[in-house]
Amino acid sequence: MLAAGIVASLSLACGSDADSTTTPATPGVAGESPTAVRQTPEVPQTGGTWFASAPLPTARSEVAAVELDGKIYVFGGFGSAGTANEAYDPATDTWRKLAPIPLRVNHAGAVALDGKIYLIGGFDDGFRPRATVFVYDPAADSWTRKGGLPSPRGALGTAVVDGRIYAIGGVGPRGNVGTVEVYDPETDAWKPRSEMPTARDHLAVAVAGGKIYAIGGRIGSFAVNLDVNEEYDPGADSWTEKEPLPTSRSGIAAAVVDGKIYVYGGEAVGGTFDENERYDPASDTWETMPSLPTARHGLGAAAIGNRVYVVAGGRTPGGSRSALNEVFTPPPR
Repeated sequence: MLAAGIVASLSLACGSDADSTTTPATPGVAGESPTAVRQTPEVPQTGGTWFASAPLPTARSEVAAVELDGKIYVFGGFGSAGTANEAYDPATDTWRKLAPIPLRVNHAGAVALDGKIYLIGGFDDGFRPRATVFVYDPAADSWTRKGGLPSPRGALGTAVVDGRIYAIGGVGPRGNVGTVEVYDPETDAWKPRSEMPTARDHLAVAVAGGKIYAIGGRIGSFAVNLDVNEEYDPGADSWTEKEPLPTSRSGIAAAVVDGKIYVYGGEAVGGTFDENERYDPASDTWETMPSLPTARHGLGAAAIGNRVYVVAGGRTPGGSRSALNEVFTPPPR
């Protein structure tokens, strides 16, 4: 029943091109920023360190971020940032503006495969789901259009396993979907796979040990955040329920270091999250890690070696934005 009104809910929840400076109706815990939501779970806290790196040239949120050849690429965002394509080089702590995306897009998915980056789905400025698939070639600094998604959607998750690209969940023209489609770059064609058990959007998707993990997300708006953690086995085309995310949240990002999945940020009615929670697929357990320095949602995360770069995102729920580039180094194994 909630799904019927989801596109309208998204427009209200995500806001417009303007930066949001309003305080959410429900403040966070006393003693903290009124836009920070703290829901510390009863799980152990482990060490690690944060530091700030060079900010993005373009402040934005609802981005897609991915690592390729030791650089972090950040794509799209609300409004005027919808065609932004910027790359960060940690060796020099500098950013470069690159060839713009052919169409404005926000809430897209991005993956790297065979030296290129695939930008998949997302929304246009009117929150209409896109079916577009573009491939960016960093060597040529150019874009090519590929076969579109059979099911248009935004706020989806994307992943690569064994040379195939998976598009998972999101918001379609009629609301939340659990749709899973797999893309073969050699044939430029998509095929359906088993649906995700819990249809949702604004989730985080990550790959560890050859399996895909679909974590968190929401139904309709950030008033209905989820703690769901579902594992997909591409070989068996099957889903398995796993230990839930300790803090229900959406508008999140995830990255993998040493086979463990780190989940950052998010938004809710009460504000934005600074949570940093780590999942170990081998033991099916979660740990609380040192908090994200700046609570935000609609952010991107990508790992290079043992560091996770957490970029962009809005400090307040809705259409806010930032140019933040905060870097987390997990503790040694």
